[in-house]
Amino acid sequence: MSHCSKDSNTEVSLADQNKSDVLNSCLMIFLKGFAMGLSDSVPGVSGATIALLTNIYERLVLAIKSINFISLYQLFTDRRLTAWRDMDGTFLITLALGIALGIFISASTILFLLRGFPEPLYSFFMGLVLASVWILGKEFSKKNFWNWATWVMGVIFSAALINFNFSVSEIGFSYIFVCGFFAISAMILPGLSGALILIILGAYEFILAALVNWDLSFIFVFCLGCLTGLAIFSRLLLFLLRSLRESTYALINGLLVGSLPMLWPWKQQERGGEVGLVSENMYQNLILLPSNYTEATGNTMMFIESLSAFFLSIALVVYLKVFLFDKSA
Repeated sequence: MSHCSKDSNTEVSLADQNKSDVLNSCLMIFLKGFAMGLSDSVPGVSGATIALLTNIYERLVLAIKSINFISLYQLFTDRRLTAWRDMDGTFLITLALGIALGIFISASTILFLLRGFPEPLYSFFMGLVLASVWILGKEFSKKNFWNWATWVMGVIFSAALINFNFSVSEIGFSYIFVCGFFAISAMILPGLSGALILIILGAYEFILAALVNWDLSFIFVFCLGCLTGLAIFSRLLLFLLRSLRESTYALINGLLVGSLPMLWPWKQQERGGEVGLVSENMYQNLILLPSNYTEATGNTMMFIESLSAFFLSIALVVYLKVFLFDKSA
């Protein structure tokens, strides 16, 4: 066999290997997006938390930040390939498809579990968040006072936000724009859920009703607020990650710890009176001991199932982190 033939076979083999690597990479990104979509269905769990666990958080923030009017315009010119690479377009599209599928599947699955088995489900997510707190704790020094100071700030802010009651008597386009702005900002910040922000702002049910009834005017304004929030907040996050990396991760870790009460499996939810389409006092969750849960709520404690789900989620996160996501990063 000639050298030319050998070189040709080598090139074909390398090309096939490169294609296989690209497909495997895209599949992994898709699966990470799928996990993010699943988590976004439960208030208190942020898709950004999953992005952080799966080592794509900073890449996601950088990709979102790179999208601007100039890059979007260049997609329709002869510089489209350069613009596509600059905004990490393949990564964003693949991740978005995974998120969309995750949300679509979880719309029925997660809601079914929330209605029939809320205690094990929340235990599962609590284990997931605790595991992420442990993993994220490696990203900042424990000997730095300012890291601990920002960590405490994160805990206090997240805990206060969960217990904050907000009332609004009228919902208009400007208010929905503001809701979209802050909801999407929370969605890309680990430890805060966009759904939780909408509940606090009194627009959660309103947005759901707009989506179900295809109220395109409010949907458009909400999406416009989301895009504006992404454009501004992604740049702020990227600046903080580059200039104050450890303190930023300490703050995020604190936000995760502060959000844990939202995921406590045994709680009693009280709801205030309604004014129009929104709740006047919103939601108040009373944390209960497992031993008092059945008497207070009439629901089954499901302690064994909840404990099993808790340890299962921790084992799953550690396995995925060590044996899958770290190797594919």
